[in-house]
Amino acid sequence: MRIGVTGASGFVGGAVCRGAVDEGWQVWAFGRRPRVDPEHVGGAPYTSWDLLGARPPLPEVDAVIHCAGSATDWGASPAIWAANVDGTRNAAAAFPQARFVHVSTASVYDPFKPTVMATEDAAPIRRYANAYGASKAAAERALDTAVILRPHAIYGRGDTTLLPRVLGAVRGRRLLAVGDGRQRISLTSVGNLVQACLRAAAGPVKYGVFNVTDAEPVVLDEALRELIAELGIDAEPYYLPLALAEPAAAMAEAVFRMLRRQRPPRLTRYAVGHLAVERTLDITAARTRLGYRPSATSFTGAATW
Repeated sequence: MRIGVTGASGFVGGAVCRGAVDEGWQVWAFGRRPRVDPEHVGGAPYTSWDLLGARPPLPEVDAVIHCAGSATDWGASPAIWAANVDGTRNAAAAFPQARFVHVSTASVYDPFKPTVMATEDAAPIRRYANAYGASKAAAERALDTAVILRPHAIYGRGDTTLLPRVLGAVRGRRLLAVGDGRQRISLTSVGNLVQACLRAAAGPVKYGVFNVTDAEPVVLDEALRELIAELGIDAEPYYLPLALAEPAAAMAEAVFRMLRRQRPPRLTRYAVGHLAVERTLDITAARTRLGYRPSATSFTGAATW
């Protein structure tokens, strides 16, 4: 296989590059950063490429795994839309003959109600809570023929989003969370996502939409306790009722916008909505059509991530 990987300087893209190199594939890595540590991309040749800018000379490849985009729920909407919609269009147009694998997100499902073992036909929808979900849905709609993967809450070595948020929620001996802790949630290890990306790139299907998660959903409280134990944090989960967390998040967002803060507050309405209720996905389609064989959720080694 000859593949190109966009977003290779990031968490998921770098992991995909390393996984593909380990398979013996010929890999070309692309990212916005001027340069990356060769180990991050498994030694693959790296080219700096802003998908919203000039296109560099490109190799002929069998497939493209598109991992680039904005993964934040905070920031200017035009920038998020440009990265996720225009960037996706430009990446697909740059490789018209290649199979296109698009790493989307479970945030395309309805954020205003629980997601209970959702199947792929439940999204996209018409309304979203923020530019991130709306732009990722628009990116899916912009693709004519692609394999679309929808992971949820990606974690693992090199994680720049989920684990930092968990650590940021620790207050003394309390790990602040929302809900009651009994809600089920689907998580996606970066290793499982890499497996799905490579299976999608090599076949057996040329197009389709697939949820990609760990083998089974987990109970939030059990997952948090396992994670903080693995990290060696002396804390207990402490749950804030949704009725209190939502207005607190709204107030924090208002203050941060007034102060024009670039970084998001520790608590946003988007984060609250994804933690307070069930968020689980049905992965039957990935298992049966992609031959996806995910491992169970595990935080072993999290202290070194």
